[in-house]
Amino acid sequence: MGKSIAVSVSPPFMRLYIVTFLFFSANPIINIVVPLRGKAEGASNAEIGMMMGAYMLTSMLLRPWAGNVVARFGPQFVLRLLLLANFIILALYALLGLEWYFLLRALQGVTTAFFSLALQMGIVDTLPEKERSQGLSLYLLAGMLPTVVLPMAALYLWNWGELYSFAAVLLIIGVTAGFVGYSSPLPSRLGSSSTGVKTSSTLAQLNQLWSNRAFLVCSSAMLIASIGFGAVVTFIALYTKQSGVGDAGIYLMIQAGIIVISRFALRTKLPSDGKWPAGLTISLLLCMTIGTELLALSIHWGAAYMYVAAGLIGLGMALLYPTLMTYLTFVLPAASRNTLIGLFIAMSDLGVVLGNMAMGPVADHLSYSVMYSICALLLLSAVAVVRISGRRLKSEFH
Repeated sequence: MGKSIAVSVSPPFMRLYIVTFLFFSANPIINIVVPLRGKAEGASNAEIGMMMGAYMLTSMLLRPWAGNVVARFGPQFVLRLLLLANFIILALYALLGLEWYFLLRALQGVTTAFFSLALQMGIVDTLPEKERSQGLSLYLLAGMLPTVVLPMAALYLWNWGELYSFAAVLLIIGVTAGFVGYSSPLPSRLGSSSTGVKTSSTLAQLNQLWSNRAFLVCSSAMLIASIGFGAVVTFIALYTKQSGVGDAGIYLMIQAGIIVISRFALRTKLPSDGKWPAGLTISLLLCMTIGTELLALSIHWGAAYMYVAAGLIGLGMALLYPTLMTYLTFVLPAASRNTLIGLFIAMSDLGVVLGNMAMGPVADHLSYSVMYSICALLLLSAVAVVRISGRRLKSEFH
């Protein structure tokens, strides 16, 4: 008899990954077109920055509460509501002027916060335990693909038809996502393993997180890794332009390509047994540490080291999130798991925001190279946290 197909790659779940791809497809297009439209209509860089930052800010703030909402109303109901809201928001981009874009970006952040929790908790609740890491990796892969294939298409659309083509594509994305995602395999209610017999209030759950070592170690590692990743992605174009070394487009293509390939090819290799993956976590953080320092030194050593850095950082970031996320789904208390998972994702978002906001002044006062070296030192501190604090996780949970 032939080997049966894994549930995580069965047709119903492939539909979920397609919905994820479509839902996130609007974002890289908006990320290109909104600044271009802003500049064309005379908006300042600060105004454009506020519009673009509103998305991540609202998403980050609402993620801890999104888990409880998903647990209460069920992933399927939440997903259908979000797909309708997503279509309305994308339609408003076509109908409203630039002065409304701050609000629309903020609303997009709200829908993203709930969408990611509905999909991830639904996947965790539906898949067999041994396939959780595969399902989460494929979900993350589907969400990442639009950032690889659509930015160049967005530039072409803007140059070809400006707002008309922009509006048409957003409407098509919204309609298609709603059509594909309406009949999803997500459960109408989360099982007892996800909701718990009795759940406390969101604030009470957040108050308890300080005593949860697994959450603190994982979220600290993810926060620091995201700071480094956010700084790399945000400032790589300026770094290459100022230094004259390498090409930012090639760097980002290599990094994104490694992320996509790694999440697909290595999805079955990620641990999905609830055991603390100390060795793998440290290895991935070291990959990012070495890569970020190579990026800092490439100004002296040449473009080849920059492109090696892209591969190392891409590999580390590709596998670190699903590894830590999968582990937490096993060890967090059932009564507060949804809220703490939401907060873990918010910590990842916060890291990207800090990589943008905190590392920019460092680069202004010192240099991009020094700023990347500081990020490498931060990543090395994350290795120390996992190495020292993580020792007790194995004995606490096993």
